[in-house]
Amino acid sequence: MLVSNRLLSFFGVAVASAALLAAANAADAVVSFSDLTALMSDGGSSSRAAHRQAIAAIPLQRMPTAQRQTAERCLKSTTLYRHLPCETFVCDTALLEFSLRKPEAIVDIWRTLGISQLSLDPTGAGQWRLSDGFGTVGTLRLLHCEQRGSSGVLVFHGRGGYSGPLTPKDLTGTCLLLVRYGAAQPAAESGDRQTVQIDAFLDVDGIGLEIVTRTLKPLIVHSAAANFHEICLFMQTFSAAAVDNPAGVVQLTTRLSRTNPIDRCALSSIARAAADDDAVLGPADPAAAAHLQTELASRWLPVSEFNNLHQR
Repeated sequence: MLVSNRLLSFFGVAVASAALLAAANAADAVVSFSDLTALMSDGGSSSRAAHRQAIAAIPLQRMPTAQRQTAERCLKSTTLYRHLPCETFVCDTALLEFSLRKPEAIVDIWRTLGISQLSLDPTGAGQWRLSDGFGTVGTLRLLHCEQRGSSGVLVFHGRGGYSGPLTPKDLTGTCLLLVRYGAAQPAAESGDRQTVQIDAFLDVDGIGLEIVTRTLKPLIVHSAAANFHEICLFMQTFSAAAVDNPAGVVQLTTRLSRTNPIDRCALSSIARAAADDDAVLGPADPAAAAHLQTELASRWLPVSEFNNLHQR
């Protein structure tokens, strides 16, 4: 199955839009009570205690006035809060930080590999426009970011919507995302071990409010957790590729048509710096890139498409 609307950007670039699409996709699903209970048992939390702790962790007092007011409006009208299960994985620190600040480059990699139809286009500094090609569109803005050493906090505000045959009316909503990341202990011998956690505050408009609160909350939170896990898994795989096959990553960056040259160069430099001492460094190598594409796409492409890719 293509990841299209499942493999969203690393920091949950469209949790709001993804949740709305999940609601639309699930609108005609029949799910038993036991199924709903299982979906909620993903290690995340919607408890009042987790909600309070997440709000306390948002650096509202250090945010500019306009950005703080935007965040506070979303916090006051939250339809659905979720602390996603914390993810711990091995990823080069420089690559992680790059992906958090330049998510459009990671999305461009997915499109180049053929594992996603998602588009994420910068519209300004710290601002993006999103489309998944299936009726979900959205915008995302970085409200605030802080970094201390290898740890950091980012606060995003997004607005998304779904329009299509799966719901009688359009679904729209906003989302505030709190992203916290840092080095995990104990350290891993195979590379930098990272922990990333996301708290999402979703505010659904109109008819979507009743759909979400009465029926689809378990499906939405499960979808968000699954997306997050797959994204972290991809980043771990991509980081390992940079260590073992830096020439392939360098060649891949030359094919990122939606990524600006400065960011392509930065990503290439990260791959070279992360390379294992025994890895072959040198000019961009098309053969290495072909091997890398096969390796990275193997988990997310359908078997038929993967076989076609492997034979090319």
